Amino acid sequence: MSAPRLVRHDTVDSTNERAFAALAAGTARDGDVHTARAQTAGRGARGRAWASAPGEGLYASVVLLPDPPAPPPAALTMAAGLAVQDLLHALGLAGARLKWPNDVLVGQRKLAGILIESRGFDPRRPAFVCGIGLNALQQTFTPEVEARGATSLAREGVALAPEAALDRLLPHLAARLAEARERPADLCAAFAAAAGLLEGPVRVLRGEVELRGRITAFGLDGLALETGAELVRIPLEHATGVSPV
Repeated sequence: MSAPRLVRHDTVDSTNERAFAALAAGTARDGDVHTARAQTAGRGARGRAWASAPGEGLYASVVLLPDPPAPPPAALTMAAGLAVQDLLHALGLAGARLKWPNDVLVGQRKLAGILIESRGFDPRRPAFVCGIGLNALQQTFTPEVEARGATSLAREGVALAPEAALDRLLPHLAARLAEARERPADLCAAFAAAAGLLEGPVRVLRGEVELRGRITAFGLDGLALETGAELVRIPLEHATGVSPV
């Protein structure tokens, strides 16, 4: 990831869309960071809307143009999630943890989410957009968001404006992306620990099929699940859910 170039927007559909528009126009550079005061069509995993109240959250998308061979999206998701956790730990939120594949929690409540996208992927010129949504100043949420379980830095006792959060996040993100490139096994080990995947029994969703057991290996090539009856190997892209029981 190159030195970031900030591209500030006021109100946009989504920062990911603005980043892809820059890629399509040929003006994007590796490390560009698109931020917005508000989003009208922010989204998270599985197409869910991401609440983007004006001035209350960090809505940012980072353009990543890695040299081939491109890292798998799972590595980028892990790197971004760990970077957000690194930030939260530095802010004193020691209980911040990760939830597969792209949520950052404090206790049981969601504080941040990650969305990695690539469109028209060309292995000769890989391009990704790393979207990060972080609740910062919110004291209230819509009933729907509240029902799903949400929190913010302010609710957790941390007073930090979105732009200040971005300034503090970017060095952590650069470090974790370097780890994804240079030491992917270390990255996977850190993610597994942060998500509590190796501490005991886990529940794994492979499509519509639920499996339970213990993870004996976890890496970019997939995970190995000891169910008691057999050892099942599952590629990470096929694991739609992985959580401690």
